[in-house]
Amino acid sequence: MKKFTFPNAAFVTILTLAGCASPQQILQGMEGTAINSALARGQFDLQCPGAQASVLSQELMQPLFFGGPERGLYTIGVSGCNQRKTYQIICPQGEGGCFPADTLGNIR
Repeated sequence: MKKFTFPNAAFVTILTLAGCASPQQILQGMEGTAINSALARGQFDLQCPGAQASVLSQELMQPLFFGGPERGLYTIGVSGCNQRKTYQIICPQGEGGCFPADTLGNIR
């Protein structure tokens, strides 16, 4: 009979807690990366290194395929140098990066 060791217990605990995260917690965890992605693009598009970004809305989208990651969709406003633009940024959960939604067309 196999003993239930601490590393196994920790692994099970992590898996259990990961499944209990609320949509709001998931979105909050990706928000900083989404803001940075929109801000970098906005600073380039507006030719304004001092531009600032703010989240206008956010939602958690379902996976594109069975077993795929949920995705955060953020609408972020970037303003500076008397200009402003709005960007939609997609962040796949657990993938470690975000990208502008217009790079994929209208995939939802």
